[in-house]
Amino acid sequence: MPPPLAVPAVVAMTPVSDLLQLPQNERLALVIALWDSLDDQSRDGALPVDPALCAELGRRWATHRDNPEAAVPWDEVRSQLGLG
Repeated sequence: MPPPLAVPAVVAMTPVSDLLQLPQNERLALVIALWDSLDDQSRDGALPVDPALCAELGRRWATHRDNPEAAVPWDEVRSQLGLG
């Protein structure tokens, strides 16, 4: 994992409306820096996952663990979807 990005103190005093005007890459860097500033316990509860989605993800992970050779490489999936 790359080292956490520093968030300048001036950001704390900047209105959200101004932050939303930042270029996309700068907004993303800010989001990453804020996320990285959370401890593990805070991250765990930060984004609630729907129980049905959690069950589906668990099912898919178990399927993959049982047969990892069945995985399709991302490049192939993108190609099948016509995304390059």
